[in-house]
Amino acid sequence: MHCPFCGADDTKVIDSRLVAEGDSVRRRRECQTCGERFTTFETAELVMPYLIKRDGTREPFNEDKLRRGLLRALEKRPVAAEEVENAIHHIKHRLRTTGEREVPAQMVGEEVMAELKRLDAVAYVRFASVYRDFQDVSEFQEEIRRLNTESSGA
Repeated sequence: MHCPFCGADDTKVIDSRLVAEGDSVRRRRECQTCGERFTTFETAELVMPYLIKRDGTREPFNEDKLRRGLLRALEKRPVAAEEVENAIHHIKHRLRTTGEREVPAQMVGEEVMAELKRLDAVAYVRFASVYRDFQDVSEFQEEIRRLNTESSGA
């Protein structure tokens, strides 16, 4: 690592510690040329896959769009903001662990539905009605019946 003071490339690590709950490493370094000390942080670069939409176009994963969709479904529902953030974290983790550079956008929708099913049944049905493009009341009834069957069997 180059010294930010003199530009020399000969620096020595004198101390390393885990920070941010083990997600990052803090390193104290000393320049072998000028003797100045400085701190660096090292984190893993976790790249989110691109999403392949139904029409074949590709777009980068957008966490804000994910959050807006979840919050819209959860509007006026008794779900804590921390639970929403945990759901976003779980979805992003599952997308990253596919190991793929591109995934179908439907995968995100299915992950959102799984998280909403766990968080709040009403929000789940709201999201499912838009995501699956329900055309009439019978589709709502069928989804609610399926949800009730799953919850009574679990």
